[in-house]
Amino acid sequence: MSINDLDDYPWDKVTPYRERAEQHSGGICDLSIGSPTDPTPQIIRDALVEATDAHAYPTAAGSPEVRAAIRSWYARRRGVTGLTDDNVIPTIGSKELVALLPTLLGLGEGDVVVHPRAAYPTYEVGARVAGAAPVAADDPDEWPEGTKLVWINSPGNPDGRVRGVDELRRAVDRAREIGAVIASDECYAELGWDAPWDTETIPSILDPRVAGDSRANLLSVYSLSKQSNLAGYRAAFVAGCSRVVAQLLKNRKHLGLMPPAPVQHAMAVALADDEHVEAQREIYRRRRDELRPALESAGFRIDGSEAGLYLWVTEGDDAWASMSRLAELGILAGPGVFYGDFYPNHVRLSLTASDDRIRAAASRLRGPS
Repeated sequence: MSINDLDDYPWDKVTPYRERAEQHSGGICDLSIGSPTDPTPQIIRDALVEATDAHAYPTAAGSPEVRAAIRSWYARRRGVTGLTDDNVIPTIGSKELVALLPTLLGLGEGDVVVHPRAAYPTYEVGARVAGAAPVAADDPDEWPEGTKLVWINSPGNPDGRVRGVDELRRAVDRAREIGAVIASDECYAELGWDAPWDTETIPSILDPRVAGDSRANLLSVYSLSKQSNLAGYRAAFVAGCSRVVAQLLKNRKHLGLMPPAPVQHAMAVALADDEHVEAQREIYRRRRDELRPALESAGFRIDGSEAGLYLWVTEGDDAWASMSRLAELGILAGPGVFYGDFYPNHVRLSLTASDDRIRAAASRLRGPS
């Protein structure tokens, strides 16, 4: 297939529910998309301004500054040491990489791309654009022989699921057994809520407890959109196997895929500063602590959601019926059917709305006191 054969963008189907929610007397509480509403930290904005004299082309490999910052961040925040410049590349946001990874790896007709059952839709889109066959499977024993690429997502979007060291190691072992590249989307790794992830570091696929003494065919994908409110900057990166990274870099050079030089400098500054990340984490924790009990009081069950930016909930009804009920309260959610065929009764609610909108949504869910 070609990109022109893709279905209409799914979020267009939410428009009637948005229109209904907007009619609420207190205004809409848009909890549908995880787009940050909090300010970009000043230290990062200042860094962007400092780098605006960007008269030369940036490199696809990334500046020495940003590559060093990525390597240092992995060592400091993820327990992954020993990375060199050959192991890392900055990307134009993470969605770009997710969508293009099968193509950049040269996959095509007859190849299989595995992704989670509850999945960010772009894993499947990327497989189909390359002409490969997407397969939804969480259990490594169900990953077909001949699979060329496996996507895992920890913490997960939409379900907030975290894979621990043992589970990650099992996934890596199976990928190695079938000869697949395994890419771990780890964009929410700084946002752990429930034990043990409220105090323990969420493990990376590159963690030596997982990877052992080799990073061959392993990729870790990360974004600064959430932890640093840089969604508008399109600031992300990939790290891992030097052979695979070299292949990606070669093909990215041909396609001109390179973050702007000012963004690369801002990324380096953001990665070196942990203080703003901790402050943003506490904002999301506070919103979660307000919204979660309100949803439970309204009859919703919280599934997973031990980490990340979303609450993955069900009231046991069809997702679109739940969408309608919430819209009557002026609350807009995301239907579980957007994230695969296995969760027709779930909806996803984002913690990125403002404090005011989270409070309003919680109040409406609790009803009259």
